[in-house]
Amino acid sequence: MPVFRLTDALLFPSADFAEDDGLLAVGGDLRPERLIMAYSQGIFPWYSQGDPLLWWSPAPRLVLFPNEFHLPRRLKRTMAAATFAVTADTAFEEVLAGCATASGRETHGTWITPEMQRAYLRLHNFGFAHSIECWQDGQLAGGLYGVCLDQVFFGESMFTRVANASKVALATLVQLALHHNIALIDCQMTTEHLLRFGARELSREAFQAQLEEHIHDCRPQKKWCFP
Repeated sequence: MPVFRLTDALLFPSADFAEDDGLLAVGGDLRPERLIMAYSQGIFPWYSQGDPLLWWSPAPRLVLFPNEFHLPRRLKRTMAAATFAVTADTAFEEVLAGCATASGRETHGTWITPEMQRAYLRLHNFGFAHSIECWQDGQLAGGLYGVCLDQVFFGESMFTRVANASKVALATLVQLALHHNIALIDCQMTTEHLLRFGARELSREAFQAQLEEHIHDCRPQKKWCFP
């Protein structure tokens, strides 16, 4: 399959044309309109500092249906003990920075470049991106962020500075997804870690069918809050 070169026009090739590794296109920009269009079609940007802007649509696609989430007993006890104070959409920029520097990414390279951080912060300010934050003793212990279009949440990244913080953030995301009538959480790439929480792979056809069923208007949302 060819790798498509994007222009200034707001247009993407069909995800069906993606390479075996998921690479679909190169170029374009990170303006909000393009990002919203990309996610609605199952496409996301992923590249390193100094590389061209690359767009991906891997298949199979790892997804988590909120009602299939598996909450391990140990994590359930951690949440019941209120080890962390958990918030939503109160420190989006700090979560972005935490994800960008997690696990040595600041030293060895990160795809969450300053340009990417600015782009997702704009999406957050426009009502299309959300974060979950876990706090301990007033300090950010972990969290996650992603893009939400109607009933689909596209998970982008998570980080932890204190054991179990990112796991609590994930479990909280599932709770909020159920509250906000989110039908699907896109996990993008398959990992054993997420499989243990109940995530499963969908074919490209099945994933695209989910997007068509659950994304309609792409309206901005209010900041998330707990029920």
